[in-house]
Amino acid sequence: MKLQRKNMLRASALGALVVSGALVLTACGSDDNTKDNGSAASKPAAGTGDVKCDDAKGKLLASGSSAQKNAVDLWVKNYMAACPGVEVNYKSSSSGEGIVAFNQGTVGFAGSDSALKPEQVEESKKICTGGQGIDLPMVGGPIALGFNVAGVDKLTLDAPTIANIFNDKIKKWDDEAIKKLNPGVTLPGTAIQHFHRSEDSGTTENLGKYLKAAAGDAWPHEAAKKWPAPGGLGASGSAGVATQVKQVDGSIGYFELSYASAQNIKTVDLNTGAAAPVKATGENASKAIAAAKISGTGNDLALKLDYATKAEGAYPIVLVTYEVVCDKGNKAETLPTVKSFLNYTASDAGQKVLLDNGYAPIPAEINAKVREIIASLA
Repeated sequence: MKLQRKNMLRASALGALVVSGALVLTACGSDDNTKDNGSAASKPAAGTGDVKCDDAKGKLLASGSSAQKNAVDLWVKNYMAACPGVEVNYKSSSSGEGIVAFNQGTVGFAGSDSALKPEQVEESKKICTGGQGIDLPMVGGPIALGFNVAGVDKLTLDAPTIANIFNDKIKKWDDEAIKKLNPGVTLPGTAIQHFHRSEDSGTTENLGKYLKAAAGDAWPHEAAKKWPAPGGLGASGSAGVATQVKQVDGSIGYFELSYASAQNIKTVDLNTGAAAPVKATGENASKAIAAAKISGTGNDLALKLDYATKAEGAYPIVLVTYEVVCDKGNKAETLPTVKSFLNYTASDAGQKVLLDNGYAPIPAEINAKVREIIASLA
C-alpha cells in the first residue's frame, strides 16, 4: 500500500506538471493561460477561418474529460486569437468531475467520454431551466496502449491477452501468450507493471467496453468509470498514466494517442481478427467511429460504437468525447460564447485540428447534426 500511495502521489504531481506545463491552457485558476512554452498548443495551428465571434464576450468556464484536453487547448488558442476579449478556460479533470460541475451550474459546458446516464439527465433539469443536458459528440480518437519494455520496439496484443495483463494474470513480458502474438520479437522476462486511472474516468469506461466486447471471459468486469480490476497502480489523469509508463521499464498503460505522441511512447498494435494488426492512429479510429449509430433521442446525439469490430484497418479501442450542454435554459450571459465556441469546434477547420493532432474527426453526417443542434441552443 505504501508503494502504491507513493506512486499515485508521484503520478499526480508529475501528471499535474505535464498538464499545466506542456500545454498552453491549464485548469481553472491558472495564473497564465498564454505563456508560449514550445508545446503543440503554443504553435500556430492551421484552420482558424471558421471562427465566428458573434456576440461572444467575457469568460466561459468549462471542465471535464482529460482525453480531449490537447484538442481543446488548440481550439481555445485559435478561438481566443480570433475573438479578443473573450476568455475560454477549460479545466481538465475527468468526465465524472465535469458532469458534476455541469449539474452544479458552475460551467457553461462539460466534456465527457461517456454519454449522460438517465439520472444525470434528470439532475441536469434543475440547471437547464425548461430543458435538459444533451450530448454533442465533438472529439473522437484512439485509446492507445502505451508500453515501455527495454529492447522491444514493436508489440502486438489481442483483447484476451490485454485483459489478462490488466487482470494481473499475465505477469511477465515473455509469457507464452504474448510470445505467440509476437513471433520474431525477443521479449524479456521483465515483470509487467500496469497502470490505470486512479479517478473515475470515461477513458477507463471505454477501455472496459472494448474488453467486455472483445475479450470474452478473460474480462469479467462491467464497464465503469472506476477501474475494476485487481493489482496495478493508479495515476491521475491520462497525463499521469503516460508519465508513469514513460518512466518505468516493463510498464503498460492506457491513454489517448496524443499523450503517447507528446512523450514518444510506443503503442501496441491490436490483433482484432482482421488480416493484419491495426495501429493506433486517428485515421484507423475514424474507421471504427464511422460505423457508430446514434442511440440518443431528440437533440441528444449519444453514439453506440462497435468495440468488437474486425473491419480491416479499424482500431476498436476508441472513445468519443461529448460536449454536454443544456438544450434549453442556458445562462444568458454565457450562451452566446458557448454557441460561438462550439460552432468553431464543430466546423471543418475545428475538426481538421483533430486529425492533425492524433485525434479522429466526428463523421461528417453526424457532425452536420451537431452543428444544427448548436444553432438551436437556447
